[in-house]
Amino acid sequence: MDETSSLYTQAVILLGSAVVAAPLFKKIGLGTVLGYLFAGIVIGPIFGLIGNAEDILHFAELGIVFLLFIVGLEVKPSRLWSMRHDILGLGTLQVVSCGLVLTLLIAFTVDNANVALVAGFGLALSSTAFALQMLENSGNVNTRYGRRTFSILLFQDLAIIPLLAILPLLTTSAEVGPGWPAFFIAVLAILLVIVAGRYLLNPFLGIIARTGAKEAMIAAALLVVFGSAMAMHTVGLSMALGSFLAGVLLAESSYRLELEANIEPFRGILLGLFFVAVGLSLDLQVVAEYWYIILVSAPILMAMKAMLIYICCRLFGSTHPESVKIAAVLPQAGEFGFVLFAAATSIGLLDQTTSSFLIALVVISMALTPVSMRLGELLLDRLKIEELEEDFEGAGSPVLMVGFSRMGQIASQTLLAAGTDVTIIDNNPNMIRQASRFGFRIYFGDGTRKDVLLAAGIEQAKLVAICTHSPAITNRIVDLIASEFPGKPIYVRAYDRAHTLELKKREVTYHIRETFESALVFGAEMLSGLGLSEDEAGKIVEDVRRLDQERLEVQFNEGIHAGIDIMHTRPIVPEPLVEPQHPAEALDEKSRELVEEDEPTEVAEK
Repeated sequence: MDETSSLYTQAVILLGSAVVAAPLFKKIGLGTVLGYLFAGIVIGPIFGLIGNAEDILHFAELGIVFLLFIVGLEVKPSRLWSMRHDILGLGTLQVVSCGLVLTLLIAFTVDNANVALVAGFGLALSSTAFALQMLENSGNVNTRYGRRTFSILLFQDLAIIPLLAILPLLTTSAEVGPGWPAFFIAVLAILLVIVAGRYLLNPFLGIIARTGAKEAMIAAALLVVFGSAMAMHTVGLSMALGSFLAGVLLAESSYRLELEANIEPFRGILLGLFFVAVGLSLDLQVVAEYWYIILVSAPILMAMKAMLIYICCRLFGSTHPESVKIAAVLPQAGEFGFVLFAAATSIGLLDQTTSSFLIALVVISMALTPVSMRLGELLLDRLKIEELEEDFEGAGSPVLMVGFSRMGQIASQTLLAAGTDVTIIDNNPNMIRQASRFGFRIYFGDGTRKDVLLAAGIEQAKLVAICTHSPAITNRIVDLIASEFPGKPIYVRAYDRAHTLELKKREVTYHIRETFESALVFGAEMLSGLGLSEDEAGKIVEDVRRLDQERLEVQFNEGIHAGIDIMHTRPIVPEPLVEPQHPAEALDEKSRELVEEDEPTEVAEK
């Protein structure tokens, strides 16, 4: 009973500290991640309220597992294959260059070359949880620099496999078994997970979904994540790698959105718990003893890694701003350093003091990551409009949508719900950043340029939807497509009646005023509220729609002011029995001017 009570007490302390620290640090602009770290340090090393930091850290690693699963759901296998250049090329260069340089630096301070090698490559691995959380909070996961950052992190997750495999080769302990056989077993396990995920997961989820049991579907989602993670863990690999593979294999599944919705609450709380556990694991005694070395080493480590990552990104074609951003988000050491250092300690390659020092260095570098990101922002021109690369990697869908306006957002939902992929381009960085937070993939580009349309896959698209805000911009895009891609079906969002008439002259495939149909629905609801039956209201709305179409035809031939006699400007029945005592007043200044000039008004249309 006491043990159970202690468990509940620890849970309350963990949750309470997170609830207080995370919003506080968010409010003062330091971010929730740093708040979780601070909470862990306070309730662990400082006040000693919780002591089993290692056990909590192992459990909280499930937060990374869930995070990588959700990231995997957003990465289709085809997109992952298209990222192979960055994953295998840029990722390899980053790990090798950072590992070797840090190994050489550490070799000047220690006598054992093997210790320097383990420490150097362990510190070369950045924090997947930290970096992805930062990218997610800023809405930059689907930007070009976000994808390149993810490519580096993914290769680092893979790099931990050979790093763990060579540890036995660096020690003379007779108790250590062979390393490379385990490596080949790991590769085989990855292949088995891929095959099982491709041919078994969807049928399995289909069976559960057909039962209609929501709780069973949540349990199935957790089983998929835990099962794939444990399969990798059994052969000595990263659990996060297993969950990521499962997510990728389900990225094109019809159950993707439901899986993501079921996993998201667990991901959020466990990832926060992971950062709290990192703070708990900090050994303040080691920090107190070697504080001056850590104070110098942490900034040097981060500066060295940032410089090397910047150079690697530039060598692989990244722009200066993009390279600075990637370097600013990846200079810290990561959670895989904990794994590597713990494994090296268990076989006697590292002593306990060295391991504790390295772990403290990892934690301090994590805590300084928000500072490095802030410095990265300061290095860039703050007055410059946010730059987004015109990167159309993975574009080319049956529908090409230009402009992600309110109407485009709703229309895209219809396409996606029907299982039709859509390529969306917009030239508003703020819109792209906001939309990415809701899972939309939007490409940055100017739809009035032919080269942008070609890069976005207009030749492969079955139709083009133009949902831009400006009538002038819309007309330019329509003219460009009609001229350069004749015969391509064009569906257009019209701004108003005048714009509709312009589009009729351009003979687009389909056009609709943004507010027309919604206004008819609104009117029908008002009629129902006045007591008319649904059938009566429907007939009246259909009559208004018919007359509006007739008026458009007349205006197309005779001008915008024609067809006024077709409009319903007063009730048809009943006729008023008493003449009004006062003339009607115009609703606004513009309408008053039109009435005085005896000209028809467009008030009714809008």
